Amino acid sequence: AAWAPEAQIHATWRSIMLKALLLTLCLLTAGCGSPLDNYQQAQPKIDIFNWFSGESRAWGMVQDYSGKQVRRFNVTIHGQVAGDTLTLNEHFVYDDGEKQARVWHIRRQPNGGYVGNAGDIIGSAQGNASGNAFNWRYTMRVKTRDSEYKLNFDDWIYQQDANHLMNLTSL
Repeated sequence: AAWAPEAQIHATWRSIMLKALLLTLCLLTAGCGSPLDNYQQAQPKIDIFNWFSGESRAWGMVQDYSGKQVRRFNVTIHGQVAGDTLTLNEHFVYDDGEKQARVWHIRRQPNGGYVGNAGDIIGSAQGNASGNAFNWRYTMRVKTRDSEYKLNFDDWIYQQDANHLMNLTSL
């Protein structure tokens, strides 16, 4: 039996690996649209103006980089819709007794997106909905005893059914 020289085997192996890598990259990028588009068909379809009109309550927690829970809170939200504007009055109570309030003014845009403002938000928040998902991005001014930070928030809100939303926020 004839054997190919070692250099030829390595060149063939490199060629196969390069083609496999290129094919993998093509497949990975072929389906890349907006992550929000992934929820286009998901039901029930979220309508934040309808959902937050009236009173709602939520419970949440803050985790550190390792996933350890470092703070818990509950929030009461009073929402009022007037035309293309949703006003949310949020009242937070943390497990250490701290209380915070925030008033959002969220405007529905002609392109289907949302723009919002609140007192501790730097610039404007930007949001979009698709299917059961709503993505809300903003920069918040967060004060501590000694410092002030500008934190970027990436909220993903998913409507689970007629009575429940789930919110996951990345900082």
